Amino acid sequence: MRILLINPPNSGRSIPEERYGISSLKQIFRGEPLGLETLAGNLGQHRVQILDLKIEPEGVTTKLESFNPDLVGFTAMTCEANAVVRLAAEVKDCCSARVVVGGVHASCDPEFFNRPHFDWVVVGLGKQSLRELVDALEGDRPTGNIPGIAMVCPGQPLVWQPRSFSSADLVAEQPPRYDLVAHYRPHYLLQTLGLQMGLVASAAGCPYDCSFCSIGPLTKGQYLSAAIDTVIRDIQCLDQIPVIRLVDANTFGNPQHARRLAEAIGESGLRKQFLADVRADTVVRQPELMRRWQEVGLRAVIIGFEEIDDGALGAMNKDCSATLNREAIAILHNLGLTIVGDFIVSPDYDEAQFDRLADFVRQEQIELPMFTVMTPLPGTRLYQELKTKICIHNLDYYTLTNSVLPTRLEEELFYQRYAALLQEGHRKARV
Repeated sequence: MRILLINPPNSGRSIPEERYGISSLKQIFRGEPLGLETLAGNLGQHRVQILDLKIEPEGVTTKLESFNPDLVGFTAMTCEANAVVRLAAEVKDCCSARVVVGGVHASCDPEFFNRPHFDWVVVGLGKQSLRELVDALEGDRPTGNIPGIAMVCPGQPLVWQPRSFSSADLVAEQPPRYDLVAHYRPHYLLQTLGLQMGLVASAAGCPYDCSFCSIGPLTKGQYLSAAIDTVIRDIQCLDQIPVIRLVDANTFGNPQHARRLAEAIGESGLRKQFLADVRADTVVRQPELMRRWQEVGLRAVIIGFEEIDDGALGAMNKDCSATLNREAIAILHNLGLTIVGDFIVSPDYDEAQFDRLADFVRQEQIELPMFTVMTPLPGTRLYQELKTKICIHNLDYYTLTNSVLPTRLEEELFYQRYAALLQEGHRKARV
């Protein structure tokens, strides 16, 4: 079977740019499509190609004509969902391929894709589900009883059998098909340093229940660690890439696993620099674990501080505290690790709150602060809590740099203050 997997183009829109000429806030995503590479790795005997429209945005028609796929698969974040609907229609107009869609938005809001031009929606972690779908198509068998696969039926609610996720669903026997994006590799850079960066997953899912996060539905709230040998194998597949981004929601979510992985990296002789996500409470409780990782190549951590006071953190169900965040910062600085700090700006901010956040970042010397606007993504608990207050429903604006809720400040002033935060962060990143 000929299978074409498509990474959608940069398709988000920007309110501050369109309304106020503030062009610095438009979000551009250009990361390696690891999810598609991983799916391809489990489709070994089939002819699979990956088309990355973030790199070649006009490539759909040419690829469809030259490859003539039997099946086209899309992935999509929320801000890309409308673009994928348009692209699916283009596929159906150009060829006879059947169309399947998965990814974060499909898992959080599968009904969004219950419309013409799609044949199936993959709900949740899709590596094994997609393989079972392909096997059924290859054998001309029914597809309606495959766990995690919803058959599209416009006008009627989707019905599917949920998959009970376990480590077996990681299907680790074969590595991701990194070779399928070899011609795109020069574009996958760590922008701040100009270094080539490769992506590796050591786990999937997240056991925490932050109200704003859409990662949990991918594995129904479970945290699935990959086998140590599997992670080492995947890192070794990227032998010419100096920087490895471990893309798990929390690489250290299982401290025992993380410790074994660090030891395996040390024993393997790998000479890589690593970026990884960690929670502040893990840093405070496991400082020696962080030290060991620093010894085997960890150079920077992405850490979701989100907010700077306990009231706001509690409202997010973050299960953390401002004091603990400061303790984590001190430990990481002592280890010489660069902190990529994620902060969420609420549409309800007044000017004093913008000032306090900027002061916190300066005082705590966060090397690479990242600021997003609190966005109730469909499928999250935050969405359920705030959906009656949402004033913008066009998903093109759900880039985490637009406010889809009314702002307390006059809107243009809100975006001016937000832009100032980002500009300060960019200046710190260049130093």
